[in-house]
Amino acid sequence: MTTDLPARRAKLRDDLIAAAEAAIATGGLSALKARALAEAAGCAVGAIYNVFPDLDALIFTVNARTLERLDEVLASTVRPGTDPETAMRRLALAYHGFSRSERRRWTAVFAHQIPDGSTPPDWYLGVVGRLFRHIEAPLAELLPGSTPETRAGLARTLFSATHGIVSLGLEEKLGPAPDEVIAGALVVMTRSWVLGLPGAVGVATRP
Repeated sequence: MTTDLPARRAKLRDDLIAAAEAAIATGGLSALKARALAEAAGCAVGAIYNVFPDLDALIFTVNARTLERLDEVLASTVRPGTDPETAMRRLALAYHGFSRSERRRWTAVFAHQIPDGSTPPDWYLGVVGRLFRHIEAPLAELLPGSTPETRAGLARTLFSATHGIVSLGLEEKLGPAPDEVIAGALVVMTRSWVLGLPGAVGVATRP
């Protein structure tokens, strides 16, 4: 009987993740409720916490799977040898496309709020960090003399700009924003980066 415990625990974990993904895909992060998860997974509410210490841990797991899907999309977007401007433009547009096609899952990544004083687990931050390599690659070509630390910081800045355009556009916080308007803004932003970044970085790093 005890030899089946790891397998049953693993199956329950998979079932809970699947139930959580389905709940988020249908109703967003607010739809994630312990009782409904337990019912969908065919277990008692208390059994959830035998697999995950809390719902935050489950949400991190689900959100990591979303980010891994995004990673696959970005990896297939840019071929080796693509010039920096084209690479950045394609990455930005692919991010927009992903946010549209996976809107509730994508929103859950940024809507998840953890208790004050807590930080995301290291393994989750590793998943997040790997995404930036897609931006750092064209930056290395655009700024051949830059350090890895400089490129890492710039990649996060460029992502923040891209995410801001996409997020504000999809949420229409500044008024109606059709997809073509969001895409146009991303093209202008990436073009501006490519044209102005070498000089701007030189000024920013000058003693």
